[in-house]
Amino acid sequence: MRYAAFLTILLFLSCNNEKDSNPDDKILETPRQDQLEADVKKYPDSAILIENLAQYYRDGGNYEKAIATVNKAIKIDSTRARYWDMKAILHFENGDTLQAIHAFEKAVALVPEPAYIISLATLYAQTKNKRAIELADALLIGYKAHAEKEAYFIKGLYFSSIGKKQDAISFFNEALQVSPTFMEAYREKALALYDQQQYMEALLVLEKAVKLNNSFEEGYYYMGRCFEKLNRKEDAIESYQTALIYAPDFTEAKEALANLGVKQ
Repeated sequence: MRYAAFLTILLFLSCNNEKDSNPDDKILETPRQDQLEADVKKYPDSAILIENLAQYYRDGGNYEKAIATVNKAIKIDSTRARYWDMKAILHFENGDTLQAIHAFEKAVALVPEPAYIISLATLYAQTKNKRAIELADALLIGYKAHAEKEAYFIKGLYFSSIGKKQDAISFFNEALQVSPTFMEAYREKALALYDQQQYMEALLVLEKAVKLNNSFEEGYYYMGRCFEKLNRKEDAIESYQTALIYAPDFTEAKEALANLGVKQ
């Protein structure tokens, strides 16, 4: 359940513009999908309606139709950065990182706002692309971006991805200096320590994180991983179970418990 792209990445706007209908008219209502498709067909240049339809498909796991909806909108108007942002998110969630990067690059080229830059730089970092550092530096220089913690975090992700764990930890520490409640930075710092087999040190980082945010399910999950490495099975089980309290669909935590012989 580790979020591969920090920020997760900019969710679609949930635009609920439907008017309350008369209860007596319920049986006459068109199914939501048909209505959304009809609305987009009638107003093909309405960004809100296109987002609503793409979101509907996305919620149902139909990424093929969601992406097709956005692609059609881009053919009508390729100058809207928001469409490229939506396309990037959909491709990323559908497992196509290269297409996601390409779409974010388009969004940034059109409107170089911090949110798009952060998303693109995050994917660059995770794919070992040095341009992540360039974009992170740009965020630091641009005082209006207000993205200092994100810039340091992105640098940490990059150095972690290329195996320079100590450099990565230094940047995660920088991010935490800026924002002491930055949960993703705690997670990534702990993982960098874990990768160096410093399990107790990683555990201490995660324990601090869950003290600051007691519903941080990933913190408990990775605590469990550390406990397993330290041969503390009961503590590991308790950590995985706690993760599931806050995230009942946490697949990795369920699998970890199963591997330890705990029935769900």
